[in-house]
Parts: sequence; C-alpha cells; structure tokens
Amino acid sequence: MTATAGSSATAGAPAPEGDTTGLPPAAGRGDTVAAVVRQWRAVHPDLDTGPMEVIGRINRCAALLQQAEDAPLRREGLTRPEFDLLGALRRTGRELTPGDLARETFSSGAAVTKRLKQLTERGLVERRGDTRDRRVTHVRLTEPGRDLVDGILPVQLAYESAVLSEPDGPGGPDLGELAALLGALLGRLEGRLGALRA
Repeated sequence: MTATAGSSATAGAPAPEGDTTGLPPAAGRGDTVAAVVRQWRAVHPDLDTGPMEVIGRINRCAALLQQAEDAPLRREGLTRPEFDLLGALRRTGRELTPGDLARETFSSGAAVTKRLKQLTERGLVERRGDTRDRRVTHVRLTEPGRDLVDGILPVQLAYESAVLSEPDGPGGPDLGELAALLGALLGRLEGRLGALRA
C-alpha cells in the first residue's frame, strides 16, 4: 500500500488539506489496516495516509469475503465465480457470449471458458455455435440452471445479510448508505483508472 503526500489528521480535528476522505484518523480504529497506518505514520509522519485507510480497508474486506465460505453455494457444489456466471445469464435474461460473460463478471476469458465447461457438464448451461460466425459461441441457462439460480438466490442473500449484520444488533452504518458510498467510489474509479494508466 502507498500513501499520497499531505499532512495527516489528528483525533477530533477536521480533515487536513489534501485529505479528501473525511474519515477519522486510523489511530482510533482497531482493525488491521489501522495498525499498518500507524506504522507508516511513525516512519513518514509528513504523509497523508487517508487514501491508504480507504483502499487498504476495501482490499482487506474483499480478501476476507473471498476467503469466507459461501455456505449456500457450497451446498450446491458451486463456487462464487460459477454462480456469478449463472447469475449473469439469469439477470440479463438472454444468451451471452463468453466475451459478454467475461465483461459481466470481471473475469478473464480463460477463466470463463473453464467454468463454462464445468457448468455445461453439470447440465446447467448450454452452448451453441453462431449460425453466421463459427468462431462465436452463445451460452444460455438450461431449465435446471434457471431453477438452481432462482432457488439459491434468496438463501444466498440471507447468508450475505447475516455476514454483514451487527453481532449485537443495529449500530453500524446503514447498508443503504454504505452501498451508496461504495457505488459513488466505484463509479469514480471506473471513470478515472483508465486515464491514470495512460
């Protein structure tokens, strides 16, 4: 993780110039990223660690969620990436090419091809060649595949709700508010990362 130049906030003080996160300082937090930030502040007290506090926590949350076992999916013998492919076919309601599925699920073409092979062997999806271009393949859900998605989605959503719930009842941020903030951040990143790479 890296940090950008600027001064860091102090407890209870307004965010310093250059700190655009508006978040309280890491010193008051008990998560693993807070410890990392405190160490960096000891080494480079002149740097603003605000971006690290956001990106580091997003990365850490993503890693923990990926490591967690999705019990409803596991019971059906599905991985999360496989379910994402089935879900993309169900929610779009139409046939998709492997390229479409790669874009819908943020996956590589090779990964999609491997997963489609496994799902086809299980009878959950069907593939057919394009009548005009033999290089193009179209993928659609079979009836058992559609039934599986429709049956597992409510259970999976309940599981995810339990993962995100407060252990001692309400008190954390509202999920709608959190989703809106993450949506705004995602939209900003989707619009800017291409320009930053150039």
